[in-house]
Amino acid sequence: MRPHRSGPESRYAGPGRREPADDPYAADDDEYTDDDEYEEEAEPITAGEAARVGLRQVSQLTGRDPSGVISVQPTGDGWRVGVELVEDHRIPASTDLLGLYEVDLDADGEVLSFRRVRRYQRGKGEVA
Repeated sequence: MRPHRSGPESRYAGPGRREPADDPYAADDDEYTDDDEYEEEAEPITAGEAARVGLRQVSQLTGRDPSGVISVQPTGDGWRVGVELVEDHRIPASTDLLGLYEVDLDADGEVLSFRRVRRYQRGKGEVA
C-alpha cells in the first residue's frame, strides 16, 4: 500500500489513480506533442507543386493524356489549376479534341473538386 502524500503529487494517490511513474502513457504525452504540431502546421504547397499535383490528379481521374497545365491560381484555401487533356486523338494531331479541366486543391494538395470547363478542337481555340 502506498503512503498518503500531500502537495501537488497527492492528486495521483488514492484508489484508481496512478503515480506518474506508474503511468505507462505519461511519457508518451511529451513524445508526441512536438510531432503532432509539426504535422498539423505543415507548409502549404507551392504553385509549382500544385501544378504537378493537379496535372497528375486530373489525368488519373479521367484516364486521359495530359497536354499540359495552362493556369495556376491561388484561392482562399489552396489552388485552382487549369489542365488541358487530349480527349480524342485524331489524325492529323492538329485536329485532336481537347478538354480544359479545372481542379481545386487544398493547401496540402488534396483534391477538393474538378470539372471540365470546355471542350474544343486543337488549333481552333480562342484567339485573344
